[in-house]
Amino acid sequence: MSAPEKSKQNKPETADAPKKSITGKIFNIQHFCVDDGPGIRTTVFLKGCPLRCAWCHNPEGLSSETQLMFYAEKCVSCGKCAVLCPNKAHTVTEDGRHLLDRTKCTACGICAENCFYGALEIAGREITAEEAVEEVMKDEPFYTDGGGVTLSGGEPLFQADFTAEILRLCKQKGLHTCVETSGFAKREQFEKVLRYTDMLLFDIKETDGELHKKFTGVGLEQIMDNLRLADSCDRVKTVLRLPSVPGYNLRPEHFEAVAELAGGLKNVIEIHIEPYHPLGVEKYGNLGLDPPCKDKNFADKAELEKIREHMQLLTDVPIKIN
Repeated sequence: MSAPEKSKQNKPETADAPKKSITGKIFNIQHFCVDDGPGIRTTVFLKGCPLRCAWCHNPEGLSSETQLMFYAEKCVSCGKCAVLCPNKAHTVTEDGRHLLDRTKCTACGICAENCFYGALEIAGREITAEEAVEEVMKDEPFYTDGGGVTLSGGEPLFQADFTAEILRLCKQKGLHTCVETSGFAKREQFEKVLRYTDMLLFDIKETDGELHKKFTGVGLEQIMDNLRLADSCDRVKTVLRLPSVPGYNLRPEHFEAVAELAGGLKNVIEIHIEPYHPLGVEKYGNLGLDPPCKDKNFADKAELEKIREHMQLLTDVPIKIN
């Protein structure tokens, strides 16, 4: 190797070398949201979650892989997907039934792109943090009354670097940042995200460690450690969110434990009781999955109001039912 070539090869990157964009996978960006933090917000839904909550209503966010969703009720069995699919995953029978062989499907998206009736949809696309923020900033005129961006999922901590970069860029633009999370992540991942977070919508799914693992698949210790870490950071405000699911965690002891927990934290500003709704059950079928919780009944709001009233006697933190 000649001397000039060797010198060029060993030359370090300059300080002004362009930074490589961080990419991640999302399954939706929802505009004009009013229940995902203060004010009007844009919510970015990230793919991938380490938990497997029995009542999950966003199953398209569980896997980090791109997936094909099939809405059978919209399908007219035109057969276009069967013609276009390179892997022959789609077939239409002589009696007009649309069959999807998911073992052959690679979620390439060709069928969804060409389905005029919206019966096929791809859940999951890879974008850069800059592209995500560009989409978020389209709603900037609506953020004047305390709104901003919320990252949800899935679990945003599952893609900690991507999440942190979106938040960092949003903070550069002066936006209020909010993260909806289960709190389950390694401390270093949580710290990366916390650095650029103004508010946490922190799920408390169960306060009994054994039941938490039974219902979600993961333990409670790391979650509680991260909640205490967040509370030690005075600039970060936390809303405790309580998914309330009949047959699972509607235990008086659970809600009493949350009230006691909130009383011992200095930066918890509200507690939200989140009634179970069955709208996610159908999504499992659209993904070719069997829902772990098949209950199609909405939570009883009268029962939850009694729970709220009892909890409010135990803590000064304001409690509401969403």
